[in-house]
Amino acid sequence: MIQVDLITGFLGAGKTTFLLRYARYLMARGMKIGILVYDHGAVNVDLPLLKELRGENCELEMLAGGCDPDCHKRRFRTKLIAMGMSGYDRVIIEPSGVFDMDEFFDTLNEAPLDRWYEAGSVIAVVDAALEEETSEEEDFFLASQAAGAGCVLISKAQLATEEQIRSTLRHLNRAAEQIHSPAIPESRILCRPWDELTDADFERLMRCGYRVSDYVKTVAGRLSEFQALSYLDLPLTEKELREKIETLFREKRFGRILRVKGFFRSGGGWYQINATAKELHVAEVPENRAVLTVIGAGLQEEAICVLLTGKAPELHLL
Repeated sequence: MIQVDLITGFLGAGKTTFLLRYARYLMARGMKIGILVYDHGAVNVDLPLLKELRGENCELEMLAGGCDPDCHKRRFRTKLIAMGMSGYDRVIIEPSGVFDMDEFFDTLNEAPLDRWYEAGSVIAVVDAALEEETSEEEDFFLASQAAGAGCVLISKAQLATEEQIRSTLRHLNRAAEQIHSPAIPESRILCRPWDELTDADFERLMRCGYRVSDYVKTVAGRLSEFQALSYLDLPLTEKELREKIETLFREKRFGRILRVKGFFRSGGGWYQINATAKELHVAEVPENRAVLTVIGAGLQEEAICVLLTGKAPELHLL
């Protein structure tokens, strides 16, 4: 049977960055892999970052977001049926940061998928320096994803202090307590800078499995509180993008902004921009398409569109 790995993590945790490293390790072992990526919004910003992996031993697939949960589940199931005929040794799924873990296990247990696939490793990526103040919804996704994980992988450890990491682990276990899930033992946590991950670490991750964990679905049916708004071909310079993104996070009139990510062109080159409330990164990438996606809760669409485009949303909002 084909093993299916799930790489989860709340918005901005670093799932795609880890997926690049993990996929390279699997291919170096001679495996043929399929990668399925989907995001909460209608435009997928993460998939282009993985294009370098595409080749004889790796295929990339995208599942479009921006639809209701039932439609999304049907698309997910249909995509896995198609991928089951491609001769993969392993399939890796990178879902949205606001992902319901039940969807993964329930789908794999449906016929005919249960004859082709089995759950492999579930890896939950957690930012080493979590914010202290987070919403009930954010804590639910953080805790429920960690509860089902065979390994909780701490990201950006090299940027955090020991106290920040300890605070993050305390936060994780408080969130687990809120959904009546057991605390995450240290034996299931891997915390070190990713540049220092060894083959033994990747072997551990490849074989970490998953956990069957009971918890209370405290935000059941409230996934729609999270939104994603995408804008194409914004005629903005890097300086202008930085200023507008900082404004989005700073001013409450736009709603609760959790992440902003996308691509822009500057000086003949293409760049990725990736921002949370505490950090903003820009990195050069291969040729792409200019797009900016704003993810959050209670988003004020008109105010955001006017800030980014200077015009009404009817003409510019996807």
